[in-house]
Amino acid sequence: MAKLSDDPLDPNAHVDDQAAEGALRPPSLAEFRGQPRVSEQLGLVLAAAQHRGAVPDHVLLSGPPGLGKTTLAMIIANELGTPLRISSGPAIQHAGDLAAILSGLAEGEVFFLDEIHRMSRPAEEMLYLAMEDFRVDVIVGKGPGATEIPLEIPRFTLVGATTRAGLLPGPLRDRFGFTGQLDYYDAADLVGIVSRSAALLGVRIDTASAEVIAGRSRGTPRIANRLLRRVRDYALVKASGRITPQVAAAALELYEVDELGLDRLDRAVLEAVCSRFGGGPVGLSTLAMSVGEETETVEEVAEPYLIRQGFLMRTPRGRVATPRAYRHLGLSVPAARADLFSDSDD
Repeated sequence: MAKLSDDPLDPNAHVDDQAAEGALRPPSLAEFRGQPRVSEQLGLVLAAAQHRGAVPDHVLLSGPPGLGKTTLAMIIANELGTPLRISSGPAIQHAGDLAAILSGLAEGEVFFLDEIHRMSRPAEEMLYLAMEDFRVDVIVGKGPGATEIPLEIPRFTLVGATTRAGLLPGPLRDRFGFTGQLDYYDAADLVGIVSRSAALLGVRIDTASAEVIAGRSRGTPRIANRLLRRVRDYALVKASGRITPQVAAAALELYEVDELGLDRLDRAVLEAVCSRFGGGPVGLSTLAMSVGEETETVEEVAEPYLIRQGFLMRTPRGRVATPRAYRHLGLSVPAARADLFSDSDD
C-alpha cells in the first residue's frame, strides 16, 4: 500500500512512486531483470497453460517489498493477453467484498491480490472455494430464513503477493499451483535496471555512475529507481544535467545515503545501540523511542538491512551490535564486545 514517506531507502511504495514506477515497469518476462529462477519457472507455467489452452495455475509471489511482485503480476496478465483486476488484503474485510470482485471477473482474467496475508478470515474461507471449484456461495437473507446460493464464477488466475508468507494458513498456500520466492537483487542486475530506467526517463548515465546508485540501493529495484530520480534532479540543478560517479555520490550524500546504503535512520539505530546501550542487548521498543521513530519503522525499514549486512543481531534479550557496526561508525570496538564475535563478519 502506497504511503507518504521522506525516507529514500524505505522499500515500501511511496505515493510519489506510483506514476514513476508505472512508466518504468518491464512489460514482459524477457525484459524483467533479476530473479532468473522465478522468471524461468513462471515462464514455463504460463507457456504450458497456453499450449493446453487452459487457465494457468494460481501464483503466489512472496518476498520483501520493492522486489517486483506487482510488476510480475502485470507481466503475467500481459503475457496471457488478459485483463488484470487489482485489489489488496486490507481492502477485503468481508466475504461480500470478495464475492463482488470474483463475480465480476471475465473468463481467464488475472486477479492480483496484494498483501494477501491481511485478508479477513471470512473472505479467506470464501477464496478457498473460489480457487479450487471456481464457485462462491452467496448467502441471501438473514437469520433462520437465510439461503445459501452457489454462484459459478469464470475460471481465473489468482496472483497473490505477500511479504510475510509465514502468516498464510496452510490450506491457502496449498491452493497455489506455483510459488515464487523473490530474493534481493545482485549489483549487476541493479546496474542494468538503473541503466534501463535512465533510458526511459531520458537521462544519460554511464555504467560507473549506475554502479554508484546500484551499490546503495539495498538490493531493491524500487529503491534503485527512487535514488536514480533523486540523482537526476540533483544533476539537473547542480551539474547541468550531467551525471558522473562524483555527481551521483554527492547527490546521495546530500540525501544521507552512505556508500553501504545506510541512511540517517540506520546510523541512528547503530549509534543508539553502540553508544547509548553499550552494544546491547536492547529491546525494540526502547530502541525505537531512543531514535524517535515508530517501532514498526525500525523493525520493517531499518532492521532487515542492518541484520542482512551484519551490523545488528537479534537475540532473545534484544538487539545487539556487531564489531562491524562499531567500525562503520568509526568507533573502537570494546574488548568485551570483540570477544563475543569473530572478525570474519567483515
